[in-house]
Formats: sequence, C-alpha cells, structure tokens
Amino acid sequence: MNINQVLNELKSLGSDQNRKIFKRHGVDDNLFGVSYANLGKLKKRIKVNHELAKQLWGTGYHEARLLATMIADPKKADNELLEVWAKGLDNYGVTDAFSKFASASPFARKKMEKWTKSKQEWVGTAGWNMMAFLAMKDRELADEYFENYLPAIESEIHQSKNRVRYSMNSALIAIGLRSPGLQKKALAVAKRIGAVEVNHGETGCKTPDAAEYIQRAVERGRKPMQVAPGA
Repeated sequence: MNINQVLNELKSLGSDQNRKIFKRHGVDDNLFGVSYANLGKLKKRIKVNHELAKQLWGTGYHEARLLATMIADPKKADNELLEVWAKGLDNYGVTDAFSKFASASPFARKKMEKWTKSKQEWVGTAGWNMMAFLAMKDRELADEYFENYLPAIESEIHQSKNRVRYSMNSALIAIGLRSPGLQKKALAVAKRIGAVEVNHGETGCKTPDAAEYIQRAVERGRKPMQVAPGA
C-alpha cells in the first residue's frame, strides 16, 4: 500500500462516534476517527514498512501517526527521527504509542535519560513511559539503575505537568514490579507520595494508587522480572 491508499482507507474507516471519543481524550481535529481494532488490522496487512511509516507521521493525522508507530522498524530509528517525532507529540494516545516504539530502538536508554528531564509535557511523558518499559523489559540493566530514579520521582511527581505525573506514577509501579528489592523501595516511595492527582478530562479514566497496585500484583502472584545474571 502507498501513502494515498492508506490515507483513503483510514478516511473510509472513520466514524463520528470514534471522533467524539478521541476528542474527549485530548485529540485535536486532525483525525479520522478510526478504532484501534481497525488500525490493528491495517498493521497486519502492511506489516513493517519504515518508509511508509515516516510518510504517515508527516501527514499529522492522529491515526496516521498511531499506525506509523506500529509499522515503523525500531531498529532503523535514528536520533533525528526520534527527536522529530518526539517534538510532534500532542496527546497521550500517540505519546504512549511512540514511547513503546522508541523503547525498542537502539537509542532507548539515551532518549529515556534525556526526555525524563524535559519540561515539555509530552516529551517528558514519553521519557517516563520509556522508563516503565525498560524497567519491565530490559534484562541487562542493574536494579540500581532504576533505583537511582526513585528520589526524582518522589521529589518531582506532584510538581510535574499533568500527564507527566501519570507516566511517572506508571514508572514507579514498573520499578516496584521489577524485583523483590526494588519492590520494597518503590513501595516506600509510593506510600510517601500518596495519591497522585491527574486530570483525565471528559473520560472515566483514573490514576492507579502505586502502592496498592504493586501490593495487589504481588498478592496475585505476579513474579518479578528475572534479570540476567551479573546485571
């Protein structure tokens, strides 16, 4: 499929109902209203197509950018692409999708370390999302790497921008689920932080209590990630 074919199909798949839902979640008017289910079907048909992904991102359409993160090859992501895409983030749906893509790139740690310090809401959100992904997936990093971020989460979360607070809370949960040692330290931080207030707009979304979430996961038998020996 070429760019015009994909855009035409996205347009045909859109609906007024989905447009209303996306707008309640902070998406602007540059959208078609395509469900995630239909985006998933398109992804399966297109498979990996890095060049098409770059073209889709460049259109600025919400669903085109979501689809771009699904079909782009993270191994081909370079510094310029990641920075350009990060600067174009404007809602949490695309930011979450971009964070997952960037976390699978060769620049994951470097960008996470940079973006967690950003004062721009969506870039900062991406950085802390990536922290959560790495805490759950990266078997090479030592626990101390993530432990070093706990003081920053504790001291900055309540003063951070709206969606950054949410992603920092998610990162804290992920760190707490990484290993028994980090579990105790993350729980202590979570209890000192208390409730994290996030404005979810006109949605029914809620912010999980990090301490309760970690404790429930442990009670239900969730096993910590098995970190590679020597990490």
